[in-house]
Amino acid sequence: MQGSANLNVMIKAARKAGRSLAKDFREIEHLQTSVKGAVDFARRAVIAAEGFLREDLMNARPTYGWLLKGHAEIEGKDPTRRWIVDPLDGAINYLHGLPHFAVSIALEHKGEIVSGVIYDPSKDEVFFAEKGQGAWMNEGRLRVSGRNRLIDSTFATGLPASGDSDLPEKLQDLARILPASAGVRHLGAPSLDLAYVAAGRIDGYWERNLDICELSAGVIVVREAGGLIEPLKVEADMRADGEVICANEQLFNLFAKAIRSI
Repeated sequence: MQGSANLNVMIKAARKAGRSLAKDFREIEHLQTSVKGAVDFARRAVIAAEGFLREDLMNARPTYGWLLKGHAEIEGKDPTRRWIVDPLDGAINYLHGLPHFAVSIALEHKGEIVSGVIYDPSKDEVFFAEKGQGAWMNEGRLRVSGRNRLIDSTFATGLPASGDSDLPEKLQDLARILPASAGVRHLGAPSLDLAYVAAGRIDGYWERNLDICELSAGVIVVREAGGLIEPLKVEADMRADGEVICANEQLFNLFAKAIRSI
């Protein structure tokens, strides 16, 4: 696919930051005997990736706004456009030496995501989409799966961890969907969960308490691959609330009914 100038900037930036993360990732396994050492090393790796992203994106489009996960928003001279960036989605995986993490970049125009890039440096897979241009992974077109029965379908979500305020809701979700499906996966990188729905590798995904920077690029990738994506609560603001549910068109209503049931 021949993308726009903005998309090409995004892919270039994601690849550069991803290569930096991948290079540092190879050192993580040698630091596992010291938790503090691994944490400090991972933090430095993220800071380096942030630097590459700032350099490429802000230099290429200096008037755009900038929203980086974990940082205050920087308003641009152009109030209609902003970059929404997660330099390391799947940080816990990265810290533990699990090769499943991503760089996520979205471009928002007048409140709508118009381009998205999700780069998995461990597998050298770039998932990307632009409004009206379809979704792609490297050189191949993406389409959501064609499964239409819950019992044949696999889903992904984030499993509860210590201190999660939504533990009861997550356990209720699992109690409803596990007996009705072919299984649930916890992969640990929300942007890649969304990319995998777009690629048909998993059939649906739901999650609560996502950061807007984790979620934004995946929204357009799923939609451009033919998937349906909505807020968990009907008529809520998906990106503001950080709650999402998505699947292919044939499966979506069955899946949403199971997850949204009280």
